[in-house]
Amino acid sequence: MRFTVEHPVGQTDCDPALYGPTGLPEFARAAEQAGFTAMAFTEHPAPSLKWLRGGGHATLDPVAALSFVAACTTRLSVMPYLLVLPYRNPLLAAKAIVSLDVLSGGRLVVAAGGGYLRSEFAALGVDFEERGALFDEALDVIRRVCVEEELHYVGRHFEAHGVTLAPGPVQRPHPPMWIGGNGRNARRRVARFGDGWCPLVATEELAATTRMPAITSMTQLAESVDDLRSLVSGADRDPTSIAVQVLTPQSELTAGKPSTEQLRDHLGQLGELGVTHFVVRPPRQSLSVAIDATTWFGEQFIA
Repeated sequence: MRFTVEHPVGQTDCDPALYGPTGLPEFARAAEQAGFTAMAFTEHPAPSLKWLRGGGHATLDPVAALSFVAACTTRLSVMPYLLVLPYRNPLLAAKAIVSLDVLSGGRLVVAAGGGYLRSEFAALGVDFEERGALFDEALDVIRRVCVEEELHYVGRHFEAHGVTLAPGPVQRPHPPMWIGGNGRNARRRVARFGDGWCPLVATEELAATTRMPAITSMTQLAESVDDLRSLVSGADRDPTSIAVQVLTPQSELTAGKPSTEQLRDHLGQLGELGVTHFVVRPPRQSLSVAIDATTWFGEQFIA
């Protein structure tokens, strides 16, 4: 199993040193030293104050933040998690993604989602009801513009006539595209477009907030992974080539929770189900606390 560390900037009262110009490189290098495969930043470009005060999370722009991380590390992959593709023109998204792939030397993994905050869609001038169609369109355009010398495409809200992407990506044919979401539509997208699937094991309440079906148990996760494999096989693709990255309640590294034994058992169960990547959320109280927790996890579970 491999491990992704999600930067704690999104947690309430995160120490500003963790995302400052001195602390972020220190934290990123500590994660790389601990053996983490990737560092992730989530995306919310225009959240409402009501949502933030009600438990939402702050963000940095993920492409900007991850470019900074790539510049101060050598092995750590960089991962927007999740990049909400319907928020932007897909050619702008492709340019940002491929630029990050070039600047990181081919260390980019794109974990993409369709979004769920209706108010954020409104603030960005995007029709919330179109998000599924826009997501599919973006996945198609990004993949095609990376491989076609000239892209000709008539989209829902744009037309591309002979568009080219230069420079192209380091990773060919394109950077890995992982799809977030618990529902069967997400798994269908993986079978059609994707290189990985990113479900969330969480409470019914959180699933409702993020507008997706709940996966609350190992049994439900196992059934969903089996369904993914069936869909991928049905698309004449190899199910073993698809990454499965999960975030669970045990991802949170808080004081005394989970214990080393509990987390080791949990990771073992996930591995038996076919999970390939596990997301870790370090504490946010201070730079030193976050680095200590990241280092501890590396020593206990990665080394």
